[in-house]
Amino acid sequence: MPRFRRCRQPGCHAMVQYPDHYCTRHYEHEAEYLANRQRWARAHQANYQRKYNHLTRNRTVSKSDQYKFYRTRTWSSLRKQVLERDHYLCQYCHKPNSKTVDHTVPIEYDSTRKADITNLATICRQCHRLKTDWEQSYYGTGQGNELKDVAQVTDLLTIRRLMNTKSDN
Repeated sequence: MPRFRRCRQPGCHAMVQYPDHYCTRHYEHEAEYLANRQRWARAHQANYQRKYNHLTRNRTVSKSDQYKFYRTRTWSSLRKQVLERDHYLCQYCHKPNSKTVDHTVPIEYDSTRKADITNLATICRQCHRLKTDWEQSYYGTGQGNELKDVAQVTDLLTIRRLMNTKSDN
């Protein structure tokens, strides 16, 4: 189904189909509007990227190392092996066509297991969100949290049970 929005011309209430911004009466403003948007984006892109990299991606040395690891050939080949091993099925809910590979024990908690294929599992988006929330409360991972000294949970069924009971609370 096509999406619509109002014409950007002040006072005009005509509906315009995406990706256009102006109706047929005011279409002469479209090229100027797109040029202004591109000019603004070019001028501000570096600032936003730098802020994201500094505050989120590379906020500590360990987070910077984690990000660099995900851009290596080692990770690329490990990810491919795990997806094929798990047949693209989420190992927590068995949803097909899952394309995310996750560390069972987060590398923020135990960085020695980052390239260990037994520490990797295919996971869908919904389960990944639940598991991330569970990891933050159990291991203390995530921005602003302090790592806890707890036993590593490596059994997928146990993790599934724990992350689902956390979401129920």
